[in-house]
Amino acid sequence: MKANDIRKMTDKQLQDAIEDQKEALFNLRFQAASGQLEDPNALGRTRRDTARLKTILRERQLASERVSEEGKKK
Repeated sequence: MKANDIRKMTDKQLQDAIEDQKEALFNLRFQAASGQLEDPNALGRTRRDTARLKTILRERQLASERVSEEGKKK
């Protein structure tokens, strides 16, 4: 998942994608523990994708907080 593609998503879509990634990570961990994981790199990719999603969501939250603080100062 590319950051540019993530930035095009709405906040609701980001939240949904984060939940999907959490579920996928759980399933991958379960597969790894039971020895059925076919692609061990999938764990790392899923963690990184989750981090990207959370980072962009947090950037948006901070930007909206800055805008609201600037509005209060005036």
